[in-house]
Amino acid sequence: MPAANGPEAALVETSLQVFAASSLQAVIAHLLARKPLALAKGESTGTRPDDTMKLSDVRGQKRALTIVAAGSHNLLFIGPPGSGKTMLESRLGSLLPVMSTEESLSSASVQSVSKYQFDTTSFGVRPFRTPNHTASAAALVGGGNPPRAGEISLAHNGVLFLDELPEYPRHVLEVLREPIESGEIIISRAHHQVRFPGNFQLLAAMNTCPCGYYGDNTDSCDCTNNKIQKYRSRVSGPLLDRIDLHVDVPVLPPGTLSATSAKTSFTEHELVLKQIVESQSVMRSRCGKLNAALTNKETEVHCRLAPNDQHLLDKAMLALGLSARGYYKILKVARTIADIEESTDIHTKHLTEALGLRKLDRYQTI
Repeated sequence: MPAANGPEAALVETSLQVFAASSLQAVIAHLLARKPLALAKGESTGTRPDDTMKLSDVRGQKRALTIVAAGSHNLLFIGPPGSGKTMLESRLGSLLPVMSTEESLSSASVQSVSKYQFDTTSFGVRPFRTPNHTASAAALVGGGNPPRAGEISLAHNGVLFLDELPEYPRHVLEVLREPIESGEIIISRAHHQVRFPGNFQLLAAMNTCPCGYYGDNTDSCDCTNNKIQKYRSRVSGPLLDRIDLHVDVPVLPPGTLSATSAKTSFTEHELVLKQIVESQSVMRSRCGKLNAALTNKETEVHCRLAPNDQHLLDKAMLALGLSARGYYKILKVARTIADIEESTDIHTKHLTEALGLRKLDRYQTI
């Protein structure tokens, strides 16, 4: 291999030996046994640089993080400034199981052909991309001539985190809709058409209104109804419909942060991670994929409800105005909750919890 690509190629698990050469003369000298080339070495830490950010920092919403990590569901946190939305979602990376060799190679291939230099120490680490809200549609999708991968593809097999979601231009957010469904992005140019993978997990956070304090029980919000509706309309209904969990993150009650009894130990973090790994093993054994990736037909087969629970979900569809997509997403989230609790069947408590993670009454009614 060329010297610059040697460390990258050496990461691949194979019985072949990888030699790094700086010139064809060096290759010839090696083949003639005049001057043997050195074996290329690739080093990977297998851990995120911020792997110390664990559940020990979290107060509340640990359940939502567990469900999202286990089933690979998309998540939207909504709440006032300072309630911990960004901190919560940044901790998800420490709850995601390590990538398989196939996933690692797929993600590394995308990074290798991007404008960023491939970092061998990140091999096997799930990407956690956090583009700024000033990013263009081309930055998310990819572009150039010839086309190169954007943030959507760089987050392949990992997480795409969009903080302050309504601050992104609406046309930029709309480019997410297709890859969320298909897991890939196609870039067409006059002389090129490139298909990049884009199987990412979307995390997003937003305030409740332009000033951020609507519904925080402090009466500090002075936004008019028109301002609030205009703020929320920056995120389209079709995009919100593709997000599995819409979770309310209220301001923590006084004394919560100082209460030592509420602090999560690193031991509990490891127990939660073990729970996530075991539930994912059940999902893959059942249908070869995580619950968020189930097709509608697979959902109907693996997410059956008892008659009473089916009636409850049908009533909820009318009450909440759920689309067909929302219907299947609730079933998949309920299936994940049941898997976490090691339940073969989806019971009423699993369904009602899934419904609760999709409904935000006090923000929907103005």
